[in-house]
Amino acid sequence: MIVLNGRFLTQGLTGVQRYAREITRALDALVAAGEAPPIRLVAPPGAEGLEAFPFLAPKIVGSRTGQAWEQIDLPRALSGDFLLNLGNTGPLLAAGNQAVVIHDAGVFDTPESYSWPFRNWYRTMQRMLVFRGARILSVSEFSAGRIVANLGIADRDIGVTLEGGEHILREPADRAILERHGLAPQGYALVVGTGAAHKNLAALRDAIGALGARGLVLAVAGAKDAGVFRQEGGAELDQHIRPLGRVSDPELRALYESALCLVFPSRYEGFGLPPVEAMWCGCPVVASRIGAVAEVCGEAALWFDAARPASLGEAIGQLADDAEFRASIATAGRHRTAGFSWDAAARRLLGYLPR
Repeated sequence: MIVLNGRFLTQGLTGVQRYAREITRALDALVAAGEAPPIRLVAPPGAEGLEAFPFLAPKIVGSRTGQAWEQIDLPRALSGDFLLNLGNTGPLLAAGNQAVVIHDAGVFDTPESYSWPFRNWYRTMQRMLVFRGARILSVSEFSAGRIVANLGIADRDIGVTLEGGEHILREPADRAILERHGLAPQGYALVVGTGAAHKNLAALRDAIGALGARGLVLAVAGAKDAGVFRQEGGAELDQHIRPLGRVSDPELRALYESALCLVFPSRYEGFGLPPVEAMWCGCPVVASRIGAVAEVCGEAALWFDAARPASLGEAIGQLADDAEFRASIATAGRHRTAGFSWDAAARRLLGYLPR
């Protein structure tokens, strides 16, 4: 039997936890259909949402929480079963009887995005997992390559699961968010992301002028501080920025469906979930052609040159000024989503696990 590490059910929803929740939902459906081996989901005290996975026999085990639960209580609950970890870490005591999905090599490649204790713990743990024989998986060919380079494993010893994006269509769009923030259909470019250094939100300074010249605004969902990309003394530009804070999935769907485009300037991504969500919603994507984003979007995005910041404003202007061109990018994105579903990702994942 396979045991699924449910620690993610005690954590906030970021890209890693989104992956874990959606893969678990897809695995639950496959088990229900008899298309997956038996899987049981175990989680620490305080886990929420176990009822969403009825066919995985979810259960709270142990008394600890956080890393202590994962390193001590979780391996005690295995009883010799194979462990699947979906969120970058796993118990060292499980040695080689486990698989760990590592989403990127950011703690090695972009250390400035993480605190010193965090990146050193992750570096040490992931090296020890490899040393102890854990099966390593990732979510893109780009990430797999960077993990191979940083953890010293062979190309043949890492698997790639990919991700999906159709979850964004699960609930009806909540368009009230548009009225609440004064956003007109196709009257704004959307940004989804945090202020982490590798998200490169500072690059958006060069897009605000192009938006403002056309009476458009930049709507920012998820950023802790929209001021991260405002120019000093840029009060005149501030009127073209709409900080939205955290948004729900129904709100995010409405934002994607009504946006002129999604702007995704990140300079490092293990996968790049917002572009896939946007393509599922028919929202054109403007992005820098880097790593996993280039792999995921292929020719279904409009690319700008990160080395020439003005090209971002030019790309947005092209979409705003040419409705036919914008429609062609949106159509290409919809076609691209055929390769990115959670069902397909879960089936790929099962292919790397013991039956």
